[in-house]
Amino acid sequence: MAIYRTQSTAETEKIGQLLGNTVKDGSVIAMFGDLGAGKTAFTRGFAKGMGIDCDVSSPTFALVNEYRGKNRTLYHFDMYRISGWDDLYSTGYFDYLDAGGCLIIEWSENIEAILPEDCIRVTITKTDNFNERNIEIIGAESLENIGG
Repeated sequence: MAIYRTQSTAETEKIGQLLGNTVKDGSVIAMFGDLGAGKTAFTRGFAKGMGIDCDVSSPTFALVNEYRGKNRTLYHFDMYRISGWDDLYSTGYFDYLDAGGCLIIEWSENIEAILPEDCIRVTITKTDNFNERNIEIIGAESLENIGG
């Protein structure tokens, strides 16, 4: 487990980018955090770290956004509205697990019981300082080891 403190959206994106540099295809990144914590900003950086250059936006209404790079694919889920098995099946989540790309899942607390055991867990917490965030990452190598 590692905890990183960021002071801006750009720094939150940078931590995401560093993690995106390290993941293998098929990885599942489970994100936890309150509304406005920075999960989508983290995902923007994560996509960039995977070599995917695109506009990343919250998939709140689409439930899943697909971002394709030259050699890699990222599936960005929002599980905020998921309240049961029927809702979860309707997202195609189980099919995406076998699609070969990476999955990054906002609001993972809503599907925690079915997350893969080996998923990388990212928890973003607001602090008393408006732009400051604590980012806890479990299940990945320390980003300091790769220049973070």
